[in-house]
Amino acid sequence: MDRIPGASPKYDGAIFVRLAVGLIFFTQGVLKYIDPHMGVIRFTKIGFPFPDFTAHFVGTFEIICGLLVLIGLFARLASIPLLIVILTAIATTKIPELWRPDQGFWFMVSDARTDFAMTMCLLFILSTGAGPWSLDRFRSEKSRREV
Repeated sequence: MDRIPGASPKYDGAIFVRLAVGLIFFTQGVLKYIDPHMGVIRFTKIGFPFPDFTAHFVGTFEIICGLLVLIGLFARLASIPLLIVILTAIATTKIPELWRPDQGFWFMVSDARTDFAMTMCLLFILSTGAGPWSLDRFRSEKSRREV
């Protein structure tokens, strides 16, 4: 397979991380609008103030930033709000499981596995960038050619 000139082979797989992160956040953002149990009702149960506003505010960030990560445009920047979203989700939904009857540590660890994986994937994107198969890379190549 031909490589993009100047691309590092060790980051070719970044596209798979971006696909997972982008699609998961995008779909979760859409669900906050179309399914009250995934949006407003859930945010009410968690105890967020103004759950209508908060669910849609978070959903908007998940949709926009998820799409940006998916296409690899401003991927590092888009990872920051998504990290805030996922860390807030862990703090408000997973950590409290430690003190609930019949749950505890191992229940929380099992329940938080996807959140942990998403956090690690976002940290990967934040530290390495979107990779060679991205609009960020295209923009970078285009700006180098114009100089």
